[in-house]
Amino acid sequence: MATTRYYLALDLGAESGRGLLGRFDGRHLTLEEIHRFPNGPVRLFDSLHWDLPRLFDEIKVALRKAASGGAKPEGIGLDTWGVDFGLIGRGDTILGNPVHYRDPRTEGMIELACSMVPRERIYEVTGLQFMPINTVYQLLAMKQAGSPLLDCAETMLMMPDLLGWLLTGRRAGELTDASTTQLLDARAGAWSDELCEGLGLPRHILPELIAPGSVLGTLRSPVAEETGLPADTPVIVPATHDTGSAVVAVPAAGKGPGSAPDWCYLSSGTWSLMGVEVARPIITEATYRYNFTNEGGVDGTSRLLKNIMGLWLVQECRRTWARSGREYSYEDLIPQAEAAPAFRSLVDPDHPSFLPPGDMPSRIASYCRDTGQPVPDGEGAFVRCALESLALKYRWVVERLEEVTGTPIATIHIVGGGARNALLNQFTADATGRPVLAGPVEATAIGNLLMQARARGRIGSLAELREVVARSFPVTTYEPSESGAWQDAVGRFGALVPGRG
Repeated sequence: MATTRYYLALDLGAESGRGLLGRFDGRHLTLEEIHRFPNGPVRLFDSLHWDLPRLFDEIKVALRKAASGGAKPEGIGLDTWGVDFGLIGRGDTILGNPVHYRDPRTEGMIELACSMVPRERIYEVTGLQFMPINTVYQLLAMKQAGSPLLDCAETMLMMPDLLGWLLTGRRAGELTDASTTQLLDARAGAWSDELCEGLGLPRHILPELIAPGSVLGTLRSPVAEETGLPADTPVIVPATHDTGSAVVAVPAAGKGPGSAPDWCYLSSGTWSLMGVEVARPIITEATYRYNFTNEGGVDGTSRLLKNIMGLWLVQECRRTWARSGREYSYEDLIPQAEAAPAFRSLVDPDHPSFLPPGDMPSRIASYCRDTGQPVPDGEGAFVRCALESLALKYRWVVERLEEVTGTPIATIHIVGGGARNALLNQFTADATGRPVLAGPVEATAIGNLLMQARARGRIGSLAELREVVARSFPVTTYEPSESGAWQDAVGRFGALVPGRG
């Protein structure tokens, strides 16, 4: 009889976090959610922050629940969103709560950085998409504001590394999350001294880098005593950037990362991250023009992808309606969207006006008026506008991925929470003219757990890991339907998308 091994995934997203216990018998993985908690920004004066002490306390609750359930995990793995960080000063002092990536402090920082180091050179070194939320622009904003925290800092740790340090006491930076900073030399896999010097940023605060699948350390004695887990429980870094873990769990077969696969992934949630897994970064004039990004993957691979605003548009619409007393679940809104007129209004999901939190319906309405389109009429029309626009943006990205890799993309794998959105999945198949395979929903946690199992020698190659995913979790297939209306919409949408997309 096969021995069942236990692993604990701590998966933190921008809206919620979970502790999931994974049971692995060598062929199949099963999941049990043992703790869930809300997450979100906290406004202090004029700044948005993450509540680090509360997040760490919730993590310890998950550890206690795992211990009380009688399972002895072979590993604990932690993943979060990218770009955000905390600073540590002398004597293990935490220098303030981490600032949320949607905080407006980075306005104008891309332009400032490009006046110090040419934009083309920044991209040539990092291969990273220019987005105001990137870590480098957050640090530059602190420098411009004369923040005393930079002067006091010994170490900068990205969010998963910061939480890992609180668990183990070790300061280290996992590579996939470090690659979201726009301070990493993509080809060398090392911090860029050139960019730190050119932008006047403190190189000494950047930590040592470790690869996904490494053991960060074991639980600090106070954490072990407080949670009831053994002090020798290893904390293993998966791909700590949540998208990196999600891509690990794409149940795809076929061409591997030797050149470019004949499938692409779409990690669908608050953000949509769409791309291909390649053997090395692709940094060319075309990827620069289209503002594609190269982020680190497992086994030395690179994730060539595009960050797209994603279901944030719908989430912020729901929050806006809820503030006025109109509470809608997704189950309420999807039938309304299906009943709304098709292709009445389209938006570029990545328009800068949609990035900050706030009144999203008003912003969509303003965008439509500014582009000479009808304003959506009712909640269902707003949601349909967002979903159709996302599907058309996915087509735009797929076509450019094919161009820059020279490889046709036959299939789209959708993983993450958005895999539940049957309407968006069908729209994606129809808009792109390609089959969509949706699932698993819990891809990030699955990739986290199975990378831990691999680190403990229970799984071999990445291909074997993906076979475990395919055996363990079902997928739903959406076939494209023939529709001239989608082809007509492609031209309208193309006129809305700037050259960089």
